[in-house]
Amino acid sequence: MTVFRRVDDRLGEFALRTLDPDGDAALLHGWVTHPKAAFWLMQDADVARVAQEYRRIAAHPHHDAYLGSWRGRPAFLAERYDPAHVELVGLHDAADGDVGMHFLCAPADTPVHGFTRAVITTVMAWLFADPAVRRVVVEPDVRNHAVHALNAAVGFTVVGPIRKPEKDALLSVCTRETFLAATRGDLTA
Repeated sequence: MTVFRRVDDRLGEFALRTLDPDGDAALLHGWVTHPKAAFWLMQDADVARVAQEYRRIAAHPHHDAYLGSWRGRPAFLAERYDPAHVELVGLHDAADGDVGMHFLCAPADTPVHGFTRAVITTVMAWLFADPAVRRVVVEPDVRNHAVHALNAAVGFTVVGPIRKPEKDALLSVCTRETFLAATRGDLTA
């Protein structure tokens, strides 16, 4: 079932639906083990481990996963979590209205200019469509310079580096206001 739709002026329709851990595992396996997904930390996973990880997320009361599509075809993965209970416990001063986010674009044989920015804009618009969300919190690897640039482009402000068990991360936050200012208030940007 589709939970969110957004039409990008240049690239068309993007949509999100709840992930099916078992039904989507083979597809996701190809994405999370691709060399460009090194920061996803699942390079050695087999299909069974991918399904197990997304069953764990589906069962968690504070973490959800969604499959994103572009023009009706699977194209990205998005996760939403409560940073007071997942990922950032003890590492972040959680506030009411905080939501954590991860996203991963599927590998593409032919890159489409502006695609990744359209995906992150879609994910952010989806999160901020919930009036209870006041800030989006992310913790990408400090070495992931491409995602730091994307985060800045949609309004994230760097809080600073944090040490997580699996990585050194760059904690960043984005308010609804900074997101709207970065996208000029146009959620179809």
